[in-house]
Amino acid sequence: MTDAALDTEALRERALAALTTARERTAFLTSCVDEPELTAQHSPLMSPLVWDLAHIGNQEEMWLLRAVAGREAMRPDIDGLYDAFEHPRSERPSLPLLPPAEARTYAAEVRGRALDVLESAAFEGTGARLTEAGFAFGMIAQHEQQHDETMLITHQLRKGPVALTAPDPEPVPLFTGPAEVLVPGGPFTMGTSTEPWSLDNERPAHRREVASFFIDTTPVTNAAYQAFIAAGGYDDPRWWTPDGWAHVRQHSLHAPLFWYRDGRQWLRRRFGVTEVVPPDEPVLHVCWYEADAYARWAGRRLPTEAEWEKAARHDPVTGRSTRYPWGDADPAPEHANLGQRHLRPAPAGSYPAGESPLGVRQLIGDVWEWTASDLAPYPGFDAFPYKEYSEVFFGPEYRVLRGGSFAVDAVACRGTFRNWDYPIRRQIFSGFRTARTPEAV
Repeated sequence: MTDAALDTEALRERALAALTTARERTAFLTSCVDEPELTAQHSPLMSPLVWDLAHIGNQEEMWLLRAVAGREAMRPDIDGLYDAFEHPRSERPSLPLLPPAEARTYAAEVRGRALDVLESAAFEGTGARLTEAGFAFGMIAQHEQQHDETMLITHQLRKGPVALTAPDPEPVPLFTGPAEVLVPGGPFTMGTSTEPWSLDNERPAHRREVASFFIDTTPVTNAAYQAFIAAGGYDDPRWWTPDGWAHVRQHSLHAPLFWYRDGRQWLRRRFGVTEVVPPDEPVLHVCWYEADAYARWAGRRLPTEAEWEKAARHDPVTGRSTRYPWGDADPAPEHANLGQRHLRPAPAGSYPAGESPLGVRQLIGDVWEWTASDLAPYPGFDAFPYKEYSEVFFGPEYRVLRGGSFAVDAVACRGTFRNWDYPIRRQIFSGFRTARTPEAV
Protein backbone atom coordinates (compact mmCIF):
# COMPACT_ATOMS: atom_id res chain seq x y z
CA MET A 1 0.00 0.00 0.00
CA THR A 2 1.38 3.43 -0.91
CA ASP A 3 1.92 6.29 1.54
CA ALA A 4 -0.96 8.16 -0.11
CA ALA A 5 -3.22 5.14 0.37
CA LEU A 6 -2.15 4.90 3.98
CA ASP A 7 -2.93 8.58 4.49
CA THR A 8 -6.32 8.14 2.87
CA GLU A 9 -7.10 5.17 5.08
CA ALA A 10 -6.08 7.13 8.18
CA LEU A 11 -8.31 10.01 7.13
CA ARG A 12 -11.17 7.61 6.51
CA GLU A 13 -10.74 6.14 9.99
CA ARG A 14 -10.58 9.61 11.50
CA ALA A 15 -13.79 10.60 9.73
CA LEU A 16 -15.55 7.43 10.83
CA ALA A 17 -14.50 7.99 14.44
CA ALA A 18 -15.62 11.63 14.39
CA LEU A 19 -19.01 10.79 12.88
CA THR A 20 -19.54 7.91 15.30
CA THR A 21 -18.62 9.98 18.37
CA ALA A 22 -20.98 12.74 17.30
CA ARG A 23 -23.88 10.37 16.70
CA GLU A 24 -23.40 8.63 20.04
CA ARG A 25 -23.59 12.01 21.76
CA THR A 26 -26.67 13.02 19.77
CA ALA A 27 -28.37 9.77 20.75
CA PHE A 28 -27.58 10.37 24.42
CA LEU A 29 -28.86 13.95 24.40
CA THR A 30 -32.13 12.95 22.70
CA SER A 31 -32.80 9.67 24.52
CA CYS A 32 -32.52 10.95 28.08
CA VAL A 33 -35.91 12.69 27.89
CA ASP A 34 -39.41 11.62 26.93
CA GLU A 35 -41.25 12.63 23.77
CA PRO A 36 -43.01 15.73 25.18
CA GLU A 37 -39.66 17.10 26.30
CA LEU A 38 -38.21 16.46 22.84
CA THR A 39 -40.98 18.31 21.05
CA ALA A 40 -41.35 21.20 23.50
CA GLN A 41 -39.57 24.51 23.09
CA HIS A 42 -37.81 25.16 26.38
CA SER A 43 -36.74 28.68 25.47
CA PRO A 44 -37.52 30.98 22.52
CA LEU A 45 -33.74 31.19 22.10
CA MET A 46 -33.52 27.49 21.29
CA SER A 47 -35.10 24.97 18.94
CA PRO A 48 -37.08 21.97 20.13
CA LEU A 49 -34.62 19.10 20.55
CA VAL A 50 -36.42 17.12 17.87
CA TRP A 51 -35.75 19.91 15.35
CA ASP A 52 -32.00 19.64 15.98
CA LEU A 53 -32.17 15.86 15.58
CA ALA A 54 -33.76 15.97 12.13
CA HIS A 55 -31.72 19.01 11.07
CA ILE A 56 -28.53 17.02 11.77
CA GLY A 57 -29.77 14.27 9.46
CA ASN A 58 -30.92 16.71 6.79
CA GLN A 59 -27.56 18.50 6.63
CA GLU A 60 -25.77 15.15 6.43
CA GLU A 61 -28.02 14.07 3.58
CA MET A 62 -27.52 17.33 1.70
CA TRP A 63 -23.73 17.33 1.88
CA LEU A 64 -22.64 13.68 2.03
CA LEU A 65 -25.34 12.00 -0.04
CA ARG A 66 -26.32 14.73 -2.49
CA ALA A 67 -23.23 16.94 -2.82
CA VAL A 68 -20.50 14.28 -2.42
CA ALA A 69 -22.20 11.17 -3.78
CA GLY A 70 -24.55 12.85 -6.26
CA ARG A 71 -27.57 10.92 -5.05
CA GLU A 72 -31.20 11.91 -5.33
CA ALA A 73 -32.80 13.62 -2.34
CA MET A 74 -34.35 11.23 0.17
CA ARG A 75 -36.76 13.76 1.64
CA PRO A 76 -36.82 16.96 -0.46
CA ASP A 77 -40.13 17.82 1.20
CA ILE A 78 -38.45 18.58 4.53
CA ASP A 79 -35.53 20.72 3.32
CA GLY A 80 -37.41 23.95 4.07
CA LEU A 81 -38.46 22.81 7.55
CA TYR A 82 -34.86 22.32 8.60
CA ASP A 83 -33.32 25.34 6.91
CA ALA A 84 -31.92 27.37 9.80
CA PHE A 85 -32.10 30.59 7.78
CA GLU A 86 -35.65 30.12 6.56
CA HIS A 87 -37.18 29.65 10.01
CA PRO A 88 -35.88 31.40 13.16
CA ARG A 89 -35.82 29.34 16.32
CA SER A 90 -38.88 31.03 17.79
CA GLU A 91 -41.01 29.78 14.86
CA ARG A 92 -39.82 26.19 14.73
CA PRO A 93 -42.28 24.66 17.23
CA SER A 94 -45.16 25.70 14.95
CA LEU A 95 -43.73 23.87 11.92
CA PRO A 96 -44.92 20.38 10.87
CA LEU A 97 -41.73 18.79 12.17
CA LEU A 98 -40.98 15.08 11.95
CA PRO A 99 -42.09 13.39 15.19
CA PRO A 100 -39.29 11.87 17.29
CA ALA A 101 -39.53 8.30 15.99
CA GLU A 102 -39.59 9.45 12.37
CA ALA A 103 -36.73 11.91 12.96
CA ARG A 104 -34.60 9.14 14.47
CA THR A 105 -35.38 6.78 11.60
CA TYR A 106 -34.53 9.43 9.02
CA ALA A 107 -31.22 10.37 10.67
CA ALA A 108 -30.28 6.68 10.99
CA GLU A 109 -31.07 5.94 7.34
CA VAL A 110 -29.00 8.92 6.23
CA ARG A 111 -26.10 7.79 8.41
CA GLY A 112 -26.17 4.26 7.01
CA ARG A 113 -25.95 5.55 3.45
CA ALA A 114 -23.33 8.15 4.40
CA LEU A 115 -21.07 5.43 5.80
CA ASP A 116 -21.36 3.59 2.49
CA VAL A 117 -20.22 6.79 0.75
CA LEU A 118 -17.35 7.13 3.22
CA GLU A 119 -16.05 3.66 2.34
CA SER A 120 -15.61 4.51 -1.32
CA ALA A 121 -14.98 8.27 -1.37
CA ALA A 122 -11.67 9.42 -2.84
CA PHE A 123 -9.96 11.82 -0.44
CA GLU A 124 -6.85 12.69 -2.44
CA GLY A 125 -5.95 13.58 -6.01
CA THR A 126 -9.42 14.40 -7.30
CA GLY A 127 -9.10 18.17 -7.18
CA ALA A 128 -12.50 18.35 -5.48
CA ARG A 129 -12.30 20.66 -2.46
CA LEU A 130 -15.33 19.11 -0.82
CA THR A 131 -13.70 15.68 -0.50
CA GLU A 132 -10.02 16.65 -0.26
CA ALA A 133 -8.67 15.12 2.99
CA GLY A 134 -12.24 14.09 3.83
CA PHE A 135 -13.29 17.70 4.40
CA ALA A 136 -17.05 17.16 3.89
CA PHE A 137 -17.10 14.32 6.42
CA GLY A 138 -15.17 16.41 8.93
CA MET A 139 -17.48 19.37 8.31
CA ILE A 140 -20.54 17.23 9.02
CA ALA A 141 -19.01 15.77 12.19
CA GLN A 142 -18.28 19.30 13.39
CA HIS A 143 -21.78 20.44 12.47
CA GLU A 144 -23.34 17.63 14.49
CA GLN A 145 -21.11 18.33 17.48
CA GLN A 146 -22.04 22.02 17.31
CA HIS A 147 -25.70 21.05 17.49
CA ASP A 148 -24.91 18.67 20.33
CA GLU A 149 -23.54 21.64 22.24
CA THR A 150 -26.69 23.57 21.35
CA MET A 151 -28.82 20.69 22.66
CA LEU A 152 -26.80 20.64 25.88
CA ILE A 153 -27.57 24.34 26.27
CA THR A 154 -31.26 23.47 25.82
CA HIS A 155 -30.96 20.88 28.58
CA GLN A 156 -29.50 23.55 30.87
CA LEU A 157 -32.46 25.83 30.08
CA ARG A 158 -35.04 23.11 30.73
CA LYS A 159 -37.07 23.35 33.93
CA GLY A 160 -37.33 20.52 36.41
CA PRO A 161 -35.12 17.42 36.68
CA VAL A 162 -32.43 17.00 34.06
CA ALA A 163 -31.27 13.42 33.56
CA LEU A 164 -27.67 14.24 32.70
CA THR A 165 -24.73 13.08 34.76
CA ALA A 166 -20.97 13.11 34.38
CA PRO A 167 -18.07 12.96 36.81
CA ASP A 168 -16.72 16.26 38.06
CA PRO A 169 -13.25 17.39 36.97
CA GLU A 170 -10.43 16.32 39.23
CA PRO A 171 -9.88 18.74 42.11
CA VAL A 172 -6.64 20.69 41.92
CA PRO A 173 -4.70 22.74 44.45
CA LEU A 174 -5.59 26.42 44.48
CA PHE A 175 -3.69 28.03 41.62
CA THR A 176 -0.82 30.14 42.99
CA GLY A 177 0.99 30.97 39.75
CA PRO A 178 1.28 34.46 38.30
CA ALA A 179 -2.00 36.24 37.65
CA GLU A 180 -0.89 37.37 34.20
CA VAL A 181 1.87 36.80 31.66
CA LEU A 182 3.50 39.10 29.15
CA VAL A 183 3.10 38.14 25.51
CA PRO A 184 5.96 39.84 23.61
CA GLY A 185 5.09 42.03 20.66
CA GLY A 186 5.89 41.15 17.08
CA PRO A 187 4.42 39.22 14.18
CA PHE A 188 2.87 35.77 14.28
CA THR A 189 0.92 33.52 11.93
CA MET A 190 -2.82 33.77 12.52
CA GLY A 191 -5.33 31.36 11.01
CA THR A 192 -4.48 28.26 9.02
CA SER A 193 -4.02 27.09 5.47
CA THR A 194 -3.07 23.53 6.38
CA GLU A 195 -5.58 22.21 8.96
CA PRO A 196 -7.57 19.83 6.71
CA TRP A 197 -10.94 20.23 8.43
CA SER A 198 -10.68 23.92 9.27
CA LEU A 199 -13.70 25.98 8.27
CA ASP A 200 -13.66 28.91 5.91
CA ASN A 201 -13.47 31.68 8.52
CA GLU A 202 -10.25 30.16 9.93
CA ARG A 203 -8.53 30.55 6.57
CA PRO A 204 -6.12 31.55 5.18
CA ALA A 205 -3.01 31.72 7.36
CA HIS A 206 -1.66 35.24 7.35
CA ARG A 207 0.91 37.39 9.12
CA ARG A 208 -0.45 39.52 11.95
CA GLU A 209 1.48 42.12 13.93
CA VAL A 210 0.53 42.33 17.61
CA ALA A 211 2.02 44.73 20.15
CA SER A 212 3.12 43.44 23.57
CA PHE A 213 0.31 42.80 26.02
CA PHE A 214 -0.42 41.09 29.31
CA ILE A 215 -3.11 38.41 29.50
CA ASP A 216 -4.65 36.56 32.45
CA THR A 217 -3.04 33.21 33.16
CA THR A 218 -6.47 31.66 33.75
CA PRO A 219 -10.06 32.63 32.96
CA VAL A 220 -11.78 35.00 35.39
CA THR A 221 -13.24 33.01 38.28
CA ASN A 222 -16.59 33.12 40.04
CA ALA A 223 -14.92 34.55 43.13
CA ALA A 224 -13.40 37.39 41.14
CA TYR A 225 -16.70 38.08 39.44
CA GLN A 226 -18.51 38.10 42.78
CA ALA A 227 -16.16 40.90 43.86
CA PHE A 228 -17.36 42.91 40.87
CA ILE A 229 -20.99 42.31 41.89
CA ALA A 230 -20.26 43.20 45.54
CA ALA A 231 -18.62 46.44 44.44
CA GLY A 232 -21.85 47.49 42.73
CA GLY A 233 -20.66 46.67 39.23
CA TYR A 234 -24.18 46.17 37.88
CA ASP A 235 -25.29 49.54 39.30
CA ASP A 236 -22.51 51.75 38.01
CA PRO A 237 -22.77 53.00 34.41
CA ARG A 238 -19.05 53.87 34.37
CA TRP A 239 -18.15 50.27 33.56
CA TRP A 240 -20.64 49.68 30.76
CA THR A 241 -20.84 50.66 27.13
CA PRO A 242 -24.01 52.67 26.37
CA ASP A 243 -25.61 49.64 24.74
CA GLY A 244 -24.52 47.43 27.60
CA TRP A 245 -25.91 49.78 30.23
CA ALA A 246 -29.22 50.00 28.40
CA HIS A 247 -29.36 46.20 28.21
CA VAL A 248 -28.61 45.81 31.94
CA ARG A 249 -31.34 48.31 32.87
CA GLN A 250 -33.92 46.90 30.46
CA HIS A 251 -33.48 43.30 31.61
CA SER A 252 -32.63 43.98 35.28
CA LEU A 253 -29.40 42.01 35.15
CA HIS A 254 -27.57 41.66 38.46
CA ALA A 255 -25.55 38.45 38.14
CA PRO A 256 -24.66 35.74 35.61
CA LEU A 257 -27.52 33.73 34.17
CA PHE A 258 -28.78 30.94 36.49
CA TRP A 259 -27.35 32.65 39.61
CA TYR A 260 -29.52 33.82 42.50
CA ARG A 261 -28.89 35.07 45.99
CA ASP A 262 -29.79 33.09 49.10
CA GLY A 263 -28.94 35.11 52.15
CA ARG A 264 -25.22 35.83 52.04
CA GLN A 265 -24.29 33.26 49.41
CA TRP A 266 -24.74 32.88 45.69
CA LEU A 267 -26.40 29.74 44.35
CA ARG A 268 -26.78 28.57 40.77
CA ARG A 269 -28.82 26.05 38.85
CA ARG A 270 -26.73 23.65 36.78
CA PHE A 271 -28.51 20.97 34.77
CA GLY A 272 -31.39 20.79 37.22
CA VAL A 273 -29.23 20.80 40.35
CA THR A 274 -29.02 23.77 42.71
CA GLU A 275 -25.56 24.29 44.20
CA VAL A 276 -23.37 26.92 45.81
CA VAL A 277 -21.44 28.82 43.16
CA PRO A 278 -17.92 27.33 43.31
CA PRO A 279 -15.46 30.20 43.83
CA ASP A 280 -12.52 28.73 41.94
CA GLU A 281 -14.32 27.79 38.71
CA PRO A 282 -14.25 30.10 35.68
CA VAL A 283 -17.34 32.27 35.61
CA LEU A 284 -19.95 30.96 33.18
CA HIS A 285 -23.05 32.28 31.40
CA VAL A 286 -22.04 35.91 31.09
CA CYS A 287 -22.66 38.00 28.00
CA TRP A 288 -20.11 40.17 26.23
CA TYR A 289 -21.42 43.30 27.92
CA GLU A 290 -20.85 41.74 31.35
CA ALA A 291 -17.35 40.54 30.44
CA ASP A 292 -16.45 43.97 29.07
CA ALA A 293 -17.83 45.76 32.16
CA TYR A 294 -15.89 43.51 34.52
CA ALA A 295 -12.70 44.15 32.59
CA ARG A 296 -13.21 47.93 32.78
CA TRP A 297 -13.95 47.72 36.50
CA ALA A 298 -10.73 45.75 37.00
CA GLY A 299 -8.73 48.37 35.11
CA ARG A 300 -8.19 46.00 32.21
CA ARG A 301 -9.85 45.11 28.92
CA LEU A 302 -10.88 42.10 26.88
CA PRO A 303 -8.16 40.74 24.58
CA THR A 304 -8.57 41.18 20.86
CA GLU A 305 -9.06 38.05 18.83
CA ALA A 306 -5.52 38.35 17.46
CA GLU A 307 -4.11 38.72 20.98
CA TRP A 308 -6.02 35.68 22.15
CA GLU A 309 -4.75 33.56 19.26
CA LYS A 310 -1.17 34.72 19.70
CA ALA A 311 -1.32 33.81 23.39
CA ALA A 312 -2.76 30.40 22.46
CA ARG A 313 -0.62 29.42 19.46
CA HIS A 314 2.62 31.40 19.20
CA ASP A 315 5.80 29.76 20.45
CA PRO A 316 8.31 32.60 21.03
CA VAL A 317 11.25 30.17 21.00
CA THR A 318 10.59 28.63 17.58
CA GLY A 319 8.47 31.43 16.12
CA ARG A 320 5.88 28.87 15.02
CA SER A 321 2.13 28.96 15.49
CA THR A 322 1.12 25.53 16.79
CA ARG A 323 -2.27 23.86 16.44
CA TYR A 324 -2.95 24.09 20.17
CA PRO A 325 -1.32 25.82 23.15
CA TRP A 326 0.55 22.61 24.08
CA GLY A 327 1.75 21.87 20.54
CA ASP A 328 0.46 20.02 17.51
CA ALA A 329 -0.87 16.86 19.16
CA ASP A 330 -4.62 16.26 19.22
CA PRO A 331 -6.29 17.07 22.56
CA ALA A 332 -6.07 14.39 25.24
CA PRO A 333 -7.79 14.36 28.66
CA GLU A 334 -4.70 15.82 30.33
CA HIS A 335 -4.73 18.83 28.02
CA ALA A 336 -8.23 20.27 28.27
CA ASN A 337 -11.81 19.89 29.48
CA LEU A 338 -13.66 19.02 26.26
CA GLY A 339 -16.31 16.73 24.84
CA GLN A 340 -18.93 16.83 27.62
CA ARG A 341 -16.62 14.60 29.64
CA HIS A 342 -17.68 16.81 32.55
CA LEU A 343 -20.71 19.03 32.89
CA ARG A 344 -18.88 22.01 34.35
CA PRO A 345 -15.64 23.93 33.95
CA ALA A 346 -12.58 22.67 35.78
CA PRO A 347 -11.09 24.85 38.54
CA ALA A 348 -8.94 27.74 37.38
CA GLY A 349 -5.34 26.59 36.98
CA SER A 350 -6.21 23.04 35.89
CA TYR A 351 -4.51 21.19 33.04
CA PRO A 352 -0.86 22.27 33.36
CA ALA A 353 -0.09 19.87 30.49
CA GLY A 354 -2.25 22.05 28.28
CA GLU A 355 -0.66 25.41 28.99
CA SER A 356 0.94 27.55 26.32
CA PRO A 357 4.71 28.07 26.02
CA LEU A 358 4.30 31.29 28.02
CA GLY A 359 2.33 29.52 30.76
CA VAL A 360 -1.24 30.54 29.93
CA ARG A 361 -3.73 27.86 31.02
CA GLN A 362 -7.17 26.67 29.92
CA LEU A 363 -7.15 28.50 26.60
CA ILE A 364 -8.85 25.42 25.15
CA GLY A 365 -11.95 23.96 26.78
CA ASP A 366 -13.83 24.86 29.99
CA VAL A 367 -15.48 28.11 28.79
CA TRP A 368 -15.81 29.98 25.53
CA GLU A 369 -13.91 33.24 25.97
CA TRP A 370 -15.31 36.54 24.76
CA THR A 371 -12.87 38.77 22.88
CA ALA A 372 -13.02 42.46 22.04
CA SER A 373 -13.27 41.79 18.29
CA ASP A 374 -16.14 41.84 15.84
CA LEU A 375 -16.41 38.87 13.49
CA ALA A 376 -14.57 39.80 10.29
CA PRO A 377 -13.03 37.87 7.37
CA TYR A 378 -9.32 37.28 7.18
CA PRO A 379 -7.38 38.76 4.22
CA GLY A 380 -7.99 36.44 1.27
CA PHE A 381 -11.15 34.91 2.78
CA ASP A 382 -13.00 32.56 0.43
CA ALA A 383 -16.49 31.39 1.39
CA PHE A 384 -16.62 27.59 1.19
CA PRO A 385 -18.63 25.49 0.77
CA TYR A 386 -21.51 27.94 1.36
CA LYS A 387 -21.57 31.60 2.34
CA GLU A 388 -24.19 31.09 5.06
CA TYR A 389 -21.67 29.41 7.36
CA SER A 390 -19.60 32.56 7.96
CA GLU A 391 -19.96 35.33 5.42
CA VAL A 392 -23.48 36.43 6.32
CA PHE A 393 -22.37 37.00 9.93
CA PHE A 394 -19.43 39.30 9.25
CA GLY A 395 -19.88 42.74 10.77
CA PRO A 396 -20.20 44.64 14.05
CA GLU A 397 -23.32 42.79 15.27
CA TYR A 398 -21.35 39.75 16.41
CA ARG A 399 -18.48 39.38 18.88
CA VAL A 400 -15.90 36.62 18.54
CA LEU A 401 -15.49 33.90 21.17
CA ARG A 402 -12.47 31.62 21.28
CA GLY A 403 -11.21 28.45 22.89
CA GLY A 404 -14.26 26.21 23.24
CA SER A 405 -16.02 25.03 26.38
CA PHE A 406 -16.49 21.78 28.29
CA ALA A 407 -19.43 21.18 25.91
CA VAL A 408 -17.31 21.32 22.74
CA ASP A 409 -15.89 18.20 21.14
CA ALA A 410 -12.25 18.21 20.07
CA VAL A 411 -13.24 17.84 16.40
CA ALA A 412 -14.84 21.29 16.58
CA CYS A 413 -12.18 22.99 18.68
CA ARG A 414 -8.63 24.06 17.83
CA GLY A 415 -6.37 27.05 18.22
CA THR A 416 -7.74 28.65 15.06
CA PHE A 417 -11.44 27.87 15.60
CA ARG A 418 -13.71 30.93 15.67
CA ASN A 419 -17.11 31.17 17.32
CA TRP A 420 -19.36 34.22 17.44
CA ASP A 421 -22.61 35.46 18.93
CA TYR A 422 -24.58 38.56 19.78
CA PRO A 423 -23.11 40.52 22.73
CA ILE A 424 -26.32 39.93 24.73
CA ARG A 425 -26.12 36.13 24.68
CA ARG A 426 -25.77 34.42 28.09
CA GLN A 427 -27.26 30.95 27.66
CA ILE A 428 -24.09 29.82 25.89
CA PHE A 429 -21.21 28.35 27.90
CA SER A 430 -19.31 31.63 27.86
CA GLY A 431 -16.73 33.16 30.17
CA PHE A 432 -13.68 35.33 29.57
CA ARG A 433 -10.20 36.39 30.59
CA THR A 434 -8.81 39.91 30.57
CA ALA A 435 -5.76 41.64 29.14
CA ARG A 436 -3.96 44.94 29.47
CA THR A 437 -1.52 47.05 27.51
CA PRO A 438 1.87 47.60 29.21
CA GLU A 439 2.38 51.08 30.57
CA ALA A 440 4.63 53.27 28.49
CA VAL A 441 8.11 53.66 29.98
